[in-house]
Amino acid sequence: MDAIELLQHDHRMVEQLFADYQSAASDSQRRGVVEIMVRELSKHAALEELMVYPLAKDVLPDGEQAVNERLAEHMDVKKTLVELDGLEPGDERTDRLMRELETEVSQHIRSDEGSLLPKLSEALDQSALDELGQALDDAKKLAPTRAHPGAPDEPPSLALGAPVLAIYDRVRDRIQGRPRT
Repeated sequence: MDAIELLQHDHRMVEQLFADYQSAASDSQRRGVVEIMVRELSKHAALEELMVYPLAKDVLPDGEQAVNERLAEHMDVKKTLVELDGLEPGDERTDRLMRELETEVSQHIRSDEGSLLPKLSEALDQSALDELGQALDDAKKLAPTRAHPGAPDEPPSLALGAPVLAIYDRVRDRIQGRPRT
């Protein structure tokens, strides 16, 4: 998949996770969906911040403004993910936080797919999109699996911090028995 297809695929997967949460039959199933949601959105955000947004800043005339808007959206999502991540199965706050998260993520997807991704598609040739898609896919295996709202969200600080956070997250995931990615 090229970069645009990969990012859109991530968006569809997250939308499906919201549907899975709604149809879950028990608190433990809902908690499982929350944990997958935390992992997938954390990885997606880190990779956009590390690889997609710096490129967008360079190649789009309004790149700086577009990226700053996306980073603000990411911060809202990360804060909600941290709250969700700290809850126990069956916590009464989970439904409310998942509704908030769905609103935040839906807004982000609309702005990405309605503006940023089409502009990137126009600004880059297919070879560059393919190369970025492969780099994103490879980097998913090493991206942080938890949200870190206090961490840097732009290179070069992000490039230095993300690998350390990813190792820390994966150790926590293993200790807590979360699925490996």
